[in-house]
Amino acid sequence: MNSYLLITGTTGGLGKAFVLEAASRGYDLLLTDRIPDGSTLANRLAERFHISVEYRPCDLADDNAREKFLSDLKAQGRIFWGLINVAGLDYEGAFLEKNRSQISKILKVNVLATVDITHGVLSMRDPEQKFRLINVCSLAGFFPMPFKATYAASKGFLIDFSRAIREEIRSFGSVTALCPAGMPTNVEDMRSMFAQGFWGLITSVNQDVVARRTLDAALKGRAVVIPGLLNQLIQMASSFVPLSLKVRYVSKRWKKVREKLDEASCFSAAAPSIQNGPVA
Repeated sequence: MNSYLLITGTTGGLGKAFVLEAASRGYDLLLTDRIPDGSTLANRLAERFHISVEYRPCDLADDNAREKFLSDLKAQGRIFWGLINVAGLDYEGAFLEKNRSQISKILKVNVLATVDITHGVLSMRDPEQKFRLINVCSLAGFFPMPFKATYAASKGFLIDFSRAIREEIRSFGSVTALCPAGMPTNVEDMRSMFAQGFWGLITSVNQDVVARRTLDAALKGRAVVIPGLLNQLIQMASSFVPLSLKVRYVSKRWKKVREKLDEASCFSAAAPSIQNGPVA
């Protein structure tokens, strides 16, 4: 019977990077995301790398969908040697600018779904292999972040959760918390990085490199991965700064970023369109 690596959030930039890296290593994969049909990607990967690849859609924010997803896997007798929890969500802006539905969805995807999927897959682990779990956290999880308050807090939870579970499953597995800074995974991320100027650009990391090095680190049993030497130094240095000062600095920085993004949005809205035909 095949033993699979399950990866969530596989249609996003980092998720795709993990999928391609894992496939290139010859791992049999079970992929999931919200998109209803991912069979084309699965078939191409299977043909190219001569592996077993299956895609199953699941809206991880939906409790019933998660329950059905996990119960179906268990009913079919699937076993897993690893899990990469990539799926995550954020809505930019101040806390009061978000509605309660948006805030709830951040927590459902980032926290509840990650914990739920982890619990379910661990109960279906391959007893003959050392289990490897990677949780995609964030550098933002190491301290409170005004204007990203719910997101940063959810990622802080995942860092603590990863460290705790790592100790609990030490006898048969390991847990790696991936804590990247900015990554150019989509247009919004790139706009935010450019709005942050010099620091936003030099702290950003390439998702393909992140996926490769994180898988290497997980197989070696490392507890925490912070991609980029500068990001590692920033995290270390921040531990010597009083929390109140860190929060104030982050608040000022994100206020400036938001001002730049608002200016860019106003400019884009005022500029005449030069595009022809439908926009993808």
